[in-house]
Amino acid sequence: MRQNPSFTMTDVVELRRVISENPWVTIVSDTASGLVASHYAVLLDPTRDDLTIVGHVGRPDDLIHGLGESELLVVVQGPHGYISPGWYGDGPAVPTWNFVSVHLRGVPEILSAEENLEVLDRLVDRFESGQPAPRGMWQAPNDEEFVRRLERGTVGFRLTPTQVTAKRKLSQNKPDEVVDTIIDRLDAGASPYADPRLADEMRRARDAIRAARTEQP
Repeated sequence: MRQNPSFTMTDVVELRRVISENPWVTIVSDTASGLVASHYAVLLDPTRDDLTIVGHVGRPDDLIHGLGESELLVVVQGPHGYISPGWYGDGPAVPTWNFVSVHLRGVPEILSAEENLEVLDRLVDRFESGQPAPRGMWQAPNDEEFVRRLERGTVGFRLTPTQVTAKRKLSQNKPDEVVDTIIDRLDAGASPYADPRLADEMRRARDAIRAARTEQP
């Protein structure tokens, strides 16, 4: 991902938020047989305060990716969407796409069976927590034999990235009034391109920029 200083994200707290809120990622490997991409859910490692993630792949994706042997690229895609030139005002303009994305690169560590079970359990709890009646991984009718058979069909990993590239392109190069207009349009349910999550990301970036201005001497 080409970086632009105006759109660079470096704050670890913000990066962790983006990863946590967008756990469905793309995993890319450059293998002897060519590029390979898979899609899985990941979580931040609860024992760390950096950008370390944990997750799993289903067998035989571990072999296809050479998991644990070579570098992976994990692409975290945050909110994104089309920005109409009509939202810029009356002057010349072309459309663009606003987005938030984090790229994590590194060689993953393979987890033990028990560590993998813990990650699988946390993944289920994370996404079941929003259900009216959450159903945990160990909850009946699942029994221990079923759960451990499930674990054997997966390979868990922990990735502490050695390189991080993060970008939020959210109209930071536009005048304040234009940014406010775009946020309003993204919040408006009547637009086919309305996206409240993208509007929220733009607000965060806008408010951070304006707060930094007021702090300048």
